Amino acid sequence: MANIINVQGLSKSYGKKVVLDNVSFEIEEGSIVGLLGPNGCGKTTLIKILTGLIKDHTGTVKIANEEIGAYTKSLVAFLPDTSYLPDWMKPGDAIEYFADFYEDFNKDKAIRMVTDFGLDPRQKFKTMSKGQQEKLSLILVMCRQAKLYVLDEPLGGLDPAARSAILELIMNNYAKNAAVLLSTHLINDVEKIFNRVLMISGGKVVVNSHVDEIKEKDKTVEDVFKEVFSYAW
Repeated sequence: MANIINVQGLSKSYGKKVVLDNVSFEIEEGSIVGLLGPNGCGKTTLIKILTGLIKDHTGTVKIANEEIGAYTKSLVAFLPDTSYLPDWMKPGDAIEYFADFYEDFNKDKAIRMVTDFGLDPRQKFKTMSKGQQEKLSLILVMCRQAKLYVLDEPLGGLDPAARSAILELIMNNYAKNAAVLLSTHLINDVEKIFNRVLMISGGKVVVNSHVDEIKEKDKTVEDVFKEVFSYAW
């Protein structure tokens, strides 16, 4: 299978502080990968590099065999960990905005999903609940025909029912020749959808394993996480 992400020898520092230290990994198409690690481990910096927000790094980073640049931004659908829609915007407005901005956006699918998830197309974003806001934001991202979906903490602050709905949305709506990179702290809730996990500690990749390999050792992803990051608590 083709690689969606190919990272070789990636390093990034802020002054004397090394945030990513000679990181290398590959992610195949069709994968849903958990990006895991405690705060300050380098996850956010890695996400910003993959999405083209940080450019001053060393090493090679490719998306669908293309080096990171203006073109790869069109291949990546990014859901940041903070809300990016203005308060006045309604679901209908947001759908029209994405349809105008992204050539790969499926407007009809987005309209259908807004209805399926019980969202009011006339409700302003600021009056929605946290769960409704997360659903709308994720619908917009997942209705793109991207090669890579980067989701940064898409489940934060949601109740278990809303989390389940969000996970189902992710599993059922990403292109099968694409990949999903999902950063989260809610491992127990999310690990069931992962094919692979990537754990970062101190700017280095410390675990890069298929979930099946972990299960063969009679462990869960959360078990491995607690073993690797026991120092964090």
